[in-house]
Amino acid sequence: MIRTVIFDMDGVIVDTEPVHRYAYFRHFAELGITVSNEEFAQFTGASTKNVYQQLKDRYELPYPVEEMVLAKRAQFNQAFDEQPDLELLPGVRELIEDLHAHGLQLVLASSASRSTIDRVMRRFALGTYFTHLVSGENLARSKPDPSIFVHAASLVGSPVHECVVIEDSTNGVAAAKAAGIYCIGYRSEHSALQDLSSADRVVDHFAELSAPTIVSIEPLAVER
Repeated sequence: MIRTVIFDMDGVIVDTEPVHRYAYFRHFAELGITVSNEEFAQFTGASTKNVYQQLKDRYELPYPVEEMVLAKRAQFNQAFDEQPDLELLPGVRELIEDLHAHGLQLVLASSASRSTIDRVMRRFALGTYFTHLVSGENLARSKPDPSIFVHAASLVGSPVHECVVIEDSTNGVAAAKAAGIYCIGYRSEHSALQDLSSADRVVDHFAELSAPTIVSIEPLAVER
C-alpha cells in the first residue's frame, strides 16, 4: 500500500519555470554567455548550484559558483514577488487536500533552494499539508541522481515501495526510478521538451489522480 507521496515543486505544484527561466537568461546575459533552449532544457530538475557548476566548466566562467547562484537567486526573488498572477497548477491543491484528508504523508522534494520553497509555501498556504520540505541545494548530487528521493523517503521512515513520486522532468523521472520509487509523470504545456516515457504512469491533469487511485497502486509494480 502507498503511504507517502513525494511531490516535486517547480512544474508540478506551481509553475515557477518561466520565472526561473527569466532569471537565468537575464543572468546569462550579464555573464556574457549564450545558452540555447535545448541546452537549458537539460538543466530542468537540477539544482541552481549544479547548473552553475556545469556552466562554469563549459564556458570557463571566472566567477565562484556560489556568487553566481546568489546573483540568479536575487533575479528570481524579484521576479517572483512582482508576479501577482502566479497561481498553483490546475487541480494540484485539490489533489493535495484529498491526499492529506486520506491520511497519506506528503513530502516536497525539490531542487529549488529552501528560500524559494518557503516562498511558495507561504504564498499559497501549503505548509500544513507537508510533513517535510527537502531542498536539493544541500545535497552533493542533483537529479537524475536518486539521492533527493531516497533522503525524502528516509525522513518519513517509508520504504521506497510504499512511496510515489510526482515529477514533470526527464531528470526527475530518472531520479525517482533510480531510487526504486513508482513515478507518476505530469505532462503539462511547460514540459514539452521533457521525456516522461520512463514514468510508470503519465497524466495530463491532476483530476486523473485521487487518494484512492494512488493508495491502490500495487507495490509489485514499484519493484519491477
